[in-house]
Amino acid sequence: MGWKEAELMRRRNVIFGEEEVSCWIEDGMSVGIGGMLLSSHPMVILRQIIRRKVKKLRVVGSILSSLDIDLLIGAGCVSQVVAPYVGAESLAPIGPLFRKAAENGEIEVWECDEGMYFAGLRAAAQMLPFMPWRGGVGTSYPEVNPDLKLFQDPIRGETLLAVPAIHLDVVLVHAAISDPYGNVQHVGTGFGDRALCRAAEKVIAQVEKIVPNEEIKKYPQNTSIIADAVIRSPFGAHPFASPGFYVEDRIHLNEYLFAANALAKEGDERPFADYLKKYVTEPETHFDYLERIGVRRLFSLNEF
Repeated sequence: MGWKEAELMRRRNVIFGEEEVSCWIEDGMSVGIGGMLLSSHPMVILRQIIRRKVKKLRVVGSILSSLDIDLLIGAGCVSQVVAPYVGAESLAPIGPLFRKAAENGEIEVWECDEGMYFAGLRAAAQMLPFMPWRGGVGTSYPEVNPDLKLFQDPIRGETLLAVPAIHLDVVLVHAAISDPYGNVQHVGTGFGDRALCRAAEKVIAQVEKIVPNEEIKKYPQNTSIIADAVIRSPFGAHPFASPGFYVEDRIHLNEYLFAANALAKEGDERPFADYLKKYVTEPETHFDYLERIGVRRLFSLNEF
């Protein structure tokens, strides 16, 4: 046996199906969700979580989380949100169902700013109980979030903030490509996905394409994360964008917002229930969902 054959035997193929991987997420887990604003959200896995009726998740979003978390909240999957922001820029300054659930006490919001968010993830990545942080000292953050503790720095005697580690059972991301062995590459920086993945026990990545390992080796500096499971998911971020492949579907996002606002502002449950039925519960797989969206709509989103 040559060295190439031996190397291939040592490698572990980590390509899975969406239904198989979704079973990794169980009630009560701490789940990180990658992406930012209108880009790169792992929608294939999130729809499977809703179909399986997973409950009481502690959801850790990105620094600028979007309507994917809003959808999970509306579907009843979330008990706590850890994120500096949940919204969709000009489309929705604040996620309507996130706001409704927070104001009504239906979910707990772990208040933090971006610095505290990254400090907590860094502490988890370094297997530390907390990370010291200067930002937030002198503000009301320790009052609204009692997990944030003021303490005296033993070296200089300064007052600092102890941000507890944000541990993640699993993190879900959407990226551009991966080889069969979980070497994942983003187009661009990958936003805060790397910080989430370093803090997680397991990483599940959706990707637009599966490529040979030789393609990954051409540009090794672009390998952003190593995943424990990879799902081939063309158009897997829809209705959000996937950089290098397609832009966000604003028509669909506005359809979602109409349904979510009807529930949040008027108490009308039917539009949101219809949305869930049409786009989440009736399509059993990602490809069923894509058929529901339609090929003309999908290809109209391609980047040129």
